[in-house]
Amino acid sequence: MRSLVMPASLAITLALVLYTIGVFSERRAGRLGGRQLALFWCGLACDTTGTTLMTMIAHSGGTGAPAIHGITGALAIVLMLFHAVWATVVFVRHDDGVARTFHRLSTVVWLVWLVPYLIGLFMGMPMLHFGGVQATLASLVVVAVIALVLCARGGAKRK
Repeated sequence: MRSLVMPASLAITLALVLYTIGVFSERRAGRLGGRQLALFWCGLACDTTGTTLMTMIAHSGGTGAPAIHGITGALAIVLMLFHAVWATVVFVRHDDGVARTFHRLSTVVWLVWLVPYLIGLFMGMPMLHFGGVQATLASLVVVAVIALVLCARGGAKRK
């Protein structure tokens, strides 16, 4: 099962890349487009694939991932699925009012998704020696800082 670590990590990291491009290109454009919709669905597929592989590794005794990592990871996938479905509805309905503000939901889902990604990243870095609690706290701090920066930039754009 250890041979699945690399494909699982690549799939989850590809999900990060796809989802980040989708969220921030939508945010920059100020509206939801077909390209972003495709990126959301592809990011969800990659994350689900990577998470499934990581779950197989954990069940085979390959890792000691903490419960919080599994809980936040499951929550992130559920939120990504909700987000992709809602994005599809918004896109199909051509509701410009909702489409123009959809980036707020996208940003929140992306930030929540970052928590389990960073927990896994921090726990996987041997030089940090982070356990579940330290990795969770570090990921929450990083996500909070990113959220503050995004809020500050969003407020500056509106002025």
